[in-house]
Amino acid sequence: MGLTLLVILLLALPAVYGVAAAYGAARWAARTRALRARLDAGRMPIKQQTVDFSELEGLPGPVQRYLRAVLTEGQPVVTGVALQHTGTFNMSTAGAQWKPFTSAQWVSVHRPGFVWNGRVALLPGLPARVHDAYLAGVGVLHAALLGLIAVANLRGGDALAEGELMRYLAEAVWYPTALLPSQGVTWDAVDDHAAYATLTDGAVAITLLFTFNEQGLIDTVQAEARARMVDGESVPTPWHGRFWNYETRSGMQVPLEGAVAWELPDGEQPYWRGRITQLDYAWAQ
Repeated sequence: MGLTLLVILLLALPAVYGVAAAYGAARWAARTRALRARLDAGRMPIKQQTVDFSELEGLPGPVQRYLRAVLTEGQPVVTGVALQHTGTFNMSTAGAQWKPFTSAQWVSVHRPGFVWNGRVALLPGLPARVHDAYLAGVGVLHAALLGLIAVANLRGGDALAEGELMRYLAEAVWYPTALLPSQGVTWDAVDDHAAYATLTDGAVAITLLFTFNEQGLIDTVQAEARARMVDGESVPTPWHGRFWNYETRSGMQVPLEGAVAWELPDGEQPYWRGRITQLDYAWAQ
């Protein structure tokens, strides 16, 4: 009788797992829809609807060259974008444990915000689902095995919100009209190949250092300190992102590949490497 029961349990496990996985996926999809609804609810009217190069006057030289290189005078301003990515994610905080991921992301430029919905393949048949978001001044980080078992569930302002708004600003290389002064970004000169960009959203204000390559395109984005979660605690840590493989998409020059890393005392700790597989823009009308 004991052996028979064991066989029945072993035969039932795949079915139980299948039910749990399906339930987790459905529950996660509902949470994704709720986050997207919050993103849409925060959208605000746009004041300047087309690119006007006259507003570049007085900006640092490398910023002017970049915006003239990637944008076209008179083109509509981006109000939103839907992106899809694929790549690898490092699950280790100190070493290298790279796992494949796929993700979808939705961005609003007015008011600035985004929702990232990722699926990381930890093991065959065992995905971790991740929400990373910035919504009306609130940061969100939620990760769960199968979409059911939470391993991180954070939301709030302060350091978390600042870190998420940094991500939004760094990723503006994919929606570059958002880097125009009329869209809320203030630029300060550093030298002929770098400038600081500052973005304020309500009570959240952040500054990043942008560096530009010989072609005048954004090469790196750096933060002196961004919130890094270590054992459930937020640790301010230097951070940077790199971008390359620029191509024309919807009349704009955007990078299709990138990587991000923490700058730790004992060296660089990369944790995301990805490429864009799809870009769909919404435009001011």
